[in-house]
Amino acid sequence: MVSKNARVLVVDDESDVLFAVKMLLKTEVKEVVTEKNPENLMSLLSKQNFDVIFLDMNYKSALNTGNEGFYWINRILERDKDATVIMITAYGDISTAVRSLKEGATDFIVKPWHNDKLLEALETALQKKSDKSRNGTASAPKSTGSLAPFDMLGESEAMQDVFHKIDKIAPTEANILILGENGTGKELVARALHQKSFRSAKPFITADLAAMSEGIFESELFGHKKGSFTDAKEDRTGRFEAASGGTLFLDEIGNISLPQQAKLLTALQNRQVIPLGSNVPVPIDIRLVSATNAPIYDLAAKNQFRKELIYRINTVEITLPPLRERGDDVLMLAKHFAGIYAQRNHKPTPDFDPATFKKLKQHTWPGNIRELQHAVERAVILADANVLKPQDFSFSAMEQPVAPLVIDGPLQLNEVEKSTILRVIERNNGNITKAAKELGITRTAMYRRLEKHDI
Repeated sequence: MVSKNARVLVVDDESDVLFAVKMLLKTEVKEVVTEKNPENLMSLLSKQNFDVIFLDMNYKSALNTGNEGFYWINRILERDKDATVIMITAYGDISTAVRSLKEGATDFIVKPWHNDKLLEALETALQKKSDKSRNGTASAPKSTGSLAPFDMLGESEAMQDVFHKIDKIAPTEANILILGENGTGKELVARALHQKSFRSAKPFITADLAAMSEGIFESELFGHKKGSFTDAKEDRTGRFEAASGGTLFLDEIGNISLPQQAKLLTALQNRQVIPLGSNVPVPIDIRLVSATNAPIYDLAAKNQFRKELIYRINTVEITLPPLRERGDDVLMLAKHFAGIYAQRNHKPTPDFDPATFKKLKQHTWPGNIRELQHAVERAVILADANVLKPQDFSFSAMEQPVAPLVIDGPLQLNEVEKSTILRVIERNNGNITKAAKELGITRTAMYRRLEKHDI
């Protein structure tokens, strides 16, 4: 959990950003200081010590070069070589973000961010600072069970097998395929593999393939040159090149089309990428970790997924068990999340009524750990007493199946999809994030479908 004694400085010229970060962190840390003008940085640092500094990459310049951010991080590190700085960069500016790590930044976050991602970055930075303070040097990768944002907990036989595989294969160069239902923690496993590998000091770059349309797939993964298409106003580094020396995590790989699969296979076979608008190959040095909730072997049997690509991405396979098959892990995780959300909401850590544990174990958890996390957070916030009762947990919205769709006339796939999305959104009272989770897609993918259907 984020340290309650931490002092945080946020430097950004956007008032809305400063306000949003302050509201998010004010209950998480001891003090949050915000500053719009980086010219005041040195004066602030001379008067007060900060555990973590969030620093924007761009200020007055009309061009998003990040040069101002590089200037100020160098000034900060000249003053204190051990300063912990997290850079704030615009969406898609992967090249500048990676350069900021080389300049001495501890981490970077991308606007617009998910609050959990910002809290994760802060928690990880504080942990690294604490480890370095105790040991005098940067700490080794953490052992399984102490990963941000939430611990990978589990005493079930299935999870012990997962932990054993992580320990065995993380130090190797093997490409890993992580299988599992939505919400089982596939990205946490990918991060664990990176943190426990020999590449842990290098970038961990993620790519949500489900959110990439055919039009941006190559640009996002392989990069592009200025002028290679209408909106290509400057050179851009792709995810493969940005992950050089480190780990590239391709999430939802089972959802990409056959043409996208062919392009990805070529890059992996040749260990090089060619940015759009260029004829010059760029060599890549990555450790690939992929994940999917799709039945990838069934898709391959139907010629909907290339078998040779499976061979490339699947040197070793890790299958995450659904929460309903993890026995008492449900109770362990419930207590863990209860402690986190009680602290976050200024409440005492609650106890659980034995009947509540029974109800939690009997639930099938279609949304897995993500659903449990949400259910516990809601229960902690709304409970009237310091003992969580069965009635504090309601699963009706998640258990209720989507009603059968009745269509007069020929069945149109687009109409089925649109109708399903509308009903799930209505059932979640207009909450797009919850609706996306119930449908098993990312929020970005959900917005693409809303635009597609003009919803």
